[in-house]
Amino acid sequence: MSRLPIPDLDAVPAASKPILDAVHKQLGVVPNMFRLVASSPAALEGFAGNNGALSRALDVKTRERIALAVAQINGCDYCLSAHTYLGLNLAKLTPEEVARNRRGQSGDAKADAAVGFAAKVVRERGQVADADIKTLREAGYSDGQIVEIVAIAAENVFTNLLNNVARTDIDFPVVSAADAA
Repeated sequence: MSRLPIPDLDAVPAASKPILDAVHKQLGVVPNMFRLVASSPAALEGFAGNNGALSRALDVKTRERIALAVAQINGCDYCLSAHTYLGLNLAKLTPEEVARNRRGQSGDAKADAAVGFAAKVVRERGQVADADIKTLREAGYSDGQIVEIVAIAAENVFTNLLNNVARTDIDFPVVSAADAA
């Protein structure tokens, strides 16, 4: 059971309702994480704005790959479950690719550079080497895309931390970070 209550949709603050309505329209459901964040209209507005902007960054496969790597590093079962589901069903990643992503790798050479870099950014708190930036550029990423990789990793750190703090009830097929990928 969640340590922070997951509000029913009719019990969230009024300022959060329009954003949750948009989430429902897009996904057909409102996942527990969004309902949890909705407890704070300011946090929900910031998260939704950031999430919406970053949905235009890179491609969906790369975004999901990064989310999987970051969730694994942070031991966030909620996010690992959600992004495994989204990776398989939305981004159409293979189960083998999902397992590689959880290890901070990819079977696609260009994506491998991005996922490995994002994983290093999280593990090393941004203290990466010049060679890491060079590797991304050689893989074909622009400086703007490097910023996007960091932004996507940071957004996922937020959701990982929040869901770890709250121990949010998982409303996706459960995947555990403790299970080796």
